[in-house]
Amino acid sequence: MDEEGLNQVVYSKNVVEFVTVANEYCNFIEKIGNYSTGYALSLAQKLLPLVYLKATLVPNIERILEEDTEKFVTELDYNMLLQKWMQKLGEFDSYKEVFNPGMEFSEDALESSISENLLDIYQDLKDFISLYSLGNEEVMNDAISECSYQFREYWGQRLVNVLRAIHMLIVSETDLDEKKEIELNNDIKNESDWVDGFFNQFRDDNM
Repeated sequence: MDEEGLNQVVYSKNVVEFVTVANEYCNFIEKIGNYSTGYALSLAQKLLPLVYLKATLVPNIERILEEDTEKFVTELDYNMLLQKWMQKLGEFDSYKEVFNPGMEFSEDALESSISENLLDIYQDLKDFISLYSLGNEEVMNDAISECSYQFREYWGQRLVNVLRAIHMLIVSETDLDEKKEIELNNDIKNESDWVDGFFNQFRDDNM
């Protein structure tokens, strides 16, 4: 691929929008201490479909460089955030992995973790946006290729699985917070506004 073609790929509209959404998702995961349990799950319910949608629009491209892409999320980073999410979700973290209707009540259903699923998605997206932000177009190309592959083979399925669990918690009208009234700080309000704005923009672009 020549330099012009490479530039068109790594800065294409679909890639840039995916980078934007991926960055917002990573910020959300990292700021879990700012949120109540109910609000965190409500925001995840909105962000996850957006991440999935934008990931499906990223082009499947070939790698350029021979060496593997660099990883930025360390085991310590992962575990520290995982513990924060597990503590925040508490009893609501565990859910049954379901592959067939009615399987949620079966002994064959596997236990899974909302926080672990969210962090697995975070790990791939954080590595991706960290590489993309380096500004080296060949590295950016390979970061896109690797993230797209991991989406198809790994974290895309994790995303739809955990979204089902979060959906069930929210629609069940379970009281996820000890306090009925939750005061949201400006950071939380701004993130919610951003998600709503992105959905509105997508709707307008496709009307």
